[in-house]
Amino acid sequence: MTGLLITTSFGLPSLADLIHLQNNMASTQNAERCKKEKRNWALGGASSEDGSSKCGEEYQMWKSNIPVLYDWFTNHSSEWPLPSCRWGPIIRQGSLKNRQRLYLSEQTDKSVPNTLIIANCDVVKPRVAAENHIAKFNEEARSPFLKKYKTMIHPGEANRIRELPQNKNIVATHTDCPEVLIWDIEAQPNKHAVPGAAASRPDLVLSGHQDNAEFALALSPMEPFVLSGGKDKTVVLWSIQDHISTLAADAPKSAGSAGSIIKSADNPSIGPRGIFQGHDDTVEDVQFCPSSSQEFCSVGDDSCLILWDARVGNNPVVKVEKAHDADLHCVDWNPHNDNLIITGSADNSVRLFDRRNLTSDGVGSPLHMFEHHTAAVLCVQWCPDRSSVFGSSSEDGLLNIWDYEKVAETKDTEDDPPPGLFFQHAGHRDKIVDFHWNTLDPWTIVSVSDDLETNGGGGTLQIWRMTDLVYRTEKEVLSEMQHFKDHVSKCAPKSKV
Repeated sequence: MTGLLITTSFGLPSLADLIHLQNNMASTQNAERCKKEKRNWALGGASSEDGSSKCGEEYQMWKSNIPVLYDWFTNHSSEWPLPSCRWGPIIRQGSLKNRQRLYLSEQTDKSVPNTLIIANCDVVKPRVAAENHIAKFNEEARSPFLKKYKTMIHPGEANRIRELPQNKNIVATHTDCPEVLIWDIEAQPNKHAVPGAAASRPDLVLSGHQDNAEFALALSPMEPFVLSGGKDKTVVLWSIQDHISTLAADAPKSAGSAGSIIKSADNPSIGPRGIFQGHDDTVEDVQFCPSSSQEFCSVGDDSCLILWDARVGNNPVVKVEKAHDADLHCVDWNPHNDNLIITGSADNSVRLFDRRNLTSDGVGSPLHMFEHHTAAVLCVQWCPDRSSVFGSSSEDGLLNIWDYEKVAETKDTEDDPPPGLFFQHAGHRDKIVDFHWNTLDPWTIVSVSDDLETNGGGGTLQIWRMTDLVYRTEKEVLSEMQHFKDHVSKCAPKSKV
């Protein structure tokens, strides 16, 4: 890995240089060695057996190049692991930054309660952040851009958070029990997470699973439908339409507002609209079709990808028996093209499927296999800003950004990353358990890691936006650089004859 950056004649890096540097920073040639040296990623880490600290050096190299790779970056250290993160609504717009809700879950050691945190995040707008503001940070400090707004005491673990697309002030959570919990964020009272504190009361409880449902959770973009999967090997569908008094307003209420937009009831528990059986092991993730609340998919520890249609019954429409070579952990449906589905697995790979190529007898080969992670893939998500781009995070501590339209490109050398991989976020020092693209601020991502193995506990949250020189076309970038060069030449003082 080189620390040198070749620049153009007018002092700015060329697009090719930026991509070359980023690819070098993303290199995983030493993945196995780095895996053994995870503890050395932190500043001042112990040396390896041969007296070096390879992963520490790579982390320091990445950190020193943050101003080149990122338009904006902030790091936030948490005392407890953060299993899930989701963006909420924008609550204030400004000229240089917007204030936006951020939903986080904290998983404690039970000495204090588990919590659901509602934070206010100041999201800096593109090309605003100064170099010294994003490059100089303390890994053990809290981010100045993140302020806690409200704390809710979650009954049990808060493993997964999902916001309601029709109103992002309503969220669903999965815990270590069979039920799904629905929360009206603005109506919930603020609580203090102290030993013995009573748990917050959810506004709705969705029942239907016969065993714990801990991770598989999705909410439909079309209607207020909720989807869940669990250890009982089933996929369960609910409608909460009749229990929400209004879905029109997406703006948050004032801090002192009383009353929930979820209708009160003596027994705030509702049963399922349908229970779907077809998996032979735990269902790990579910996702709605972007254009239909009646169509959805699921993946599980049985290595299966299943497509469902509630309009035609409770049995699978398509069941791909061996979608991967190991357990499937995650799935996402392309919001721009509802034929395309991506899956992530314990076999370290991401696979792209076209549902038009899948048949009812379980036959279906992926369009492409994306292989560059060195450990299990935990989360996949399509980019809301470009139809061919998606991200994948893994236990290897990396968040890869792929473009499937570029998989046909050839590698110049064996050391180059695989075709389609155009960015790697390498700021986390342990497994990245969740991330979320910001639909209200293009190309901005929040990611969280569980740092139990590297720091003996705690978690790290990072909010970042890669430089647009990475994802824009080379023609656009070179044109802008030429414009900048011309501007500098025009403003430069004329030499005296």
